[in-house]
Amino acid sequence: MSLKNHPPDKDTDKDTSMEQPTSPRHRKVLARWLPDEAQRPIVDEAPVFSPSLEEFEDTLAYIEKIRPLAEPYGICRIIPPPTWTPPCRLKEKTIWEHTKFPTRIQNVDLLQNREPMKKKPKSRKRKRRRNSRMGSSRRRSASASASGSGSGSSPSEPASSPEAEEKFGFNSGSDFTLEEFEKYAQHFREAYFEKKDSVGETKFTPSVEDIEGEYWRIVEQPTDEVEVYYGADLENVVLGSGFYKKGDRDMDQYVVSGWNLNNLPRLPGSVLSFEDCNISGVLVPWLYVGMCFSSFCWHVEDHHLYSLNYHHFGEPKVWYGVPGSNATALEKAMRKHLPDLFEEQPDLLHGLVTQFSPSILKDEGVQVYRVVQNAGEYVLTFPRAYHAGFNCGFNCAEAVNVAPVDWLAHGQNAVELYSKETRKTSLSHDKLLLGAAYEAVKALWELSASSVGNESTTNLRWKSFCGKNGTLTNAVQARLRMEEERLADIDRESSSLVKMEKDFDSNCERECFSCFYDLHLSASGCKCSPDEYACLKHSDDLCSCEEKDRFVLLRYTMDELSSLVRALEGESDDLKIWASKVLGVQHSDEYQNKTISVIKEEEDKKLKEGSFDLNIDLELDCLENPKEEEVSTSGEINTSENFSASVEPINLGFLIFGKLWCNKHAILPKGFTSRVKFYNVLDPTRMSYYISEVLDAGLMGPLFRVTLEESPDESFFNVSAQQCWEMVLQRVKHTSTNLGLTTLPRLESINGLQMFGLLSQSTVQAIEALDPNHRLIEYWNHKNQTQSESKDHFISSNCSVSLTKGKLFGVDLM
Repeated sequence: MSLKNHPPDKDTDKDTSMEQPTSPRHRKVLARWLPDEAQRPIVDEAPVFSPSLEEFEDTLAYIEKIRPLAEPYGICRIIPPPTWTPPCRLKEKTIWEHTKFPTRIQNVDLLQNREPMKKKPKSRKRKRRRNSRMGSSRRRSASASASGSGSGSSPSEPASSPEAEEKFGFNSGSDFTLEEFEKYAQHFREAYFEKKDSVGETKFTPSVEDIEGEYWRIVEQPTDEVEVYYGADLENVVLGSGFYKKGDRDMDQYVVSGWNLNNLPRLPGSVLSFEDCNISGVLVPWLYVGMCFSSFCWHVEDHHLYSLNYHHFGEPKVWYGVPGSNATALEKAMRKHLPDLFEEQPDLLHGLVTQFSPSILKDEGVQVYRVVQNAGEYVLTFPRAYHAGFNCGFNCAEAVNVAPVDWLAHGQNAVELYSKETRKTSLSHDKLLLGAAYEAVKALWELSASSVGNESTTNLRWKSFCGKNGTLTNAVQARLRMEEERLADIDRESSSLVKMEKDFDSNCERECFSCFYDLHLSASGCKCSPDEYACLKHSDDLCSCEEKDRFVLLRYTMDELSSLVRALEGESDDLKIWASKVLGVQHSDEYQNKTISVIKEEEDKKLKEGSFDLNIDLELDCLENPKEEEVSTSGEINTSENFSASVEPINLGFLIFGKLWCNKHAILPKGFTSRVKFYNVLDPTRMSYYISEVLDAGLMGPLFRVTLEESPDESFFNVSAQQCWEMVLQRVKHTSTNLGLTTLPRLESINGLQMFGLLSQSTVQAIEALDPNHRLIEYWNHKNQTQSESKDHFISSNCSVSLTKGKLFGVDLM
């Protein structure tokens, strides 16, 4: 969320916003602590956990272990074992003394009690005789973004934009080294909490409770201007991580540990490991350099992710957390008490610039819990758990996000909420969901092999998320239902289904033009707008073109996603199918041979019984016709150059008795699968196997898919078997041209149904046997009408068939 610069007040006696900085030790801090007016909130403490050395070894396993106990609080503190003392890279002299970082100016007295920016109050209600402005110049540059405790994107916008004058934000402060900022922060705290007596001013070291009471007094009942600096959301390129990373130093327990925040997001078992990009603040940690009263305001993490914050050194941080179950209640309470701010800026909580009293939240029935984080400790926040807090003095912390598998349900809710709010996403939820599913399929397949070494901790962990009611299985199932409902609203006549290219969103973000929904799984488009797409919910809003120009891109059909769910549930046949996609594992030869042998047995039986149907195989080698009729699922007849293909049936599938599941030329069983050799689309000089499948596209009927077996990513979809194989042929031609190949056969077309194996004698017989009552009327009517014509055609054909001595191809017909 981009935050805007807050212009200086016009009614001050002197505009100090542009004063040049002087040494902090020479700046006077005029505001003072008022202990008698303290407003310390009384809220319950969040749980504290102290893992053993053994428990501490596996970060995600430990988070999973404490989740049932800690998630109801939204936040918890984790105290590492005493031996966990990672060296802090930031204390290296070259960094500590010479590397500068930017800061933001925070007006603590305006975090809760402020007027909307559009209002022009005549005077401020706070006293003007005292202030605590420090000696930093306010650079009027574009950088003014949110302060946060965890992660998330906070791009800045130019202060000169019209919106910049309408939203409250944090101005840019001075640049500091860590050494300079420590002195700055110490001077401020010492001066602010000095005590005056008859002797004079004496230094006083306030307790956390003293600072907490004063902080909320300033926020809730401000009498002075209290301005502090905060080095928040510092990206890795500024100071770098406080943890040493691989390559920084020799490998040790701290470099490779999962508690090293550089490693955490992509640990095995974290769904974020399937995100390719290094999203700053989400997958790459951010640093936070604080001083007394510097604040992180109420917010939730991007995509409702978990966050883990490590306190490297310095004074404590005070946190407040609200469990995800109370998130809506918090939003309602803040809207009730800050109506003008929310009216002006409905997405106020996205800005991370508004603080709100835990005491008021508690009075409104919101569950609020408190955590005091000391140096060397972690704070973990849970999905959609609002959190806020402040620093008690100079300190440095680091935070990053993580996504255990149980986050998937929360993440799905987040992207649906973002869509309603027309809010951009930071990452592709569907990409992460599918990535987790692929990894689980891999683990299940390896475990099913029962080989030594396959029962790794990682594989067993993924297996624990699968099964009939597994966390991952349920997440994929929920997404499937959602997609089915949305696809059902798109009529077959209005849009055609098209296979989504595998790199559709690999080089650029693909998001709905209307609501910014991520389009990794499906997208609606039109020929009029080749670079603009809509999600399935907003497909009708994309344009006003005729329906025939519309199309829907699908990465996977509903039938395939259903198969994926069954694979995660442990169904062996579906697991084989998805293992072939994910790992390139070929279908079981035993399974293929069993199917083929059954069909051949039926064929031999027919021949021996003398019931050989002369109509069912017009592709016999004896028909020496270089051209043969070719049919598409639309019923169109095309002339093509003959391509002799030997198709191996793998799975006959089952029949669906609907109008779309047959035509006059073929029956189209759902789940039908076959294997055939054809020119390799990647290297046309080689012949390779392709898997052809008939899938279920819901209301749109069958969808045909052809996949290069050795490279599952090379997959082709279409609602026509003919067009599906034409796509393969065109790809072969395209590759041949690019490679300068001239020796390949010049195929102008190809028979789609033949390549699927849906016209071969044995397969047709087996499929017809699935419909003994001839319920697929269109197919059977056409067959009956052409039966006698086909027989006459065969008898009169100029074939070199020997029918001597009562034999056909050596089979006794007597």
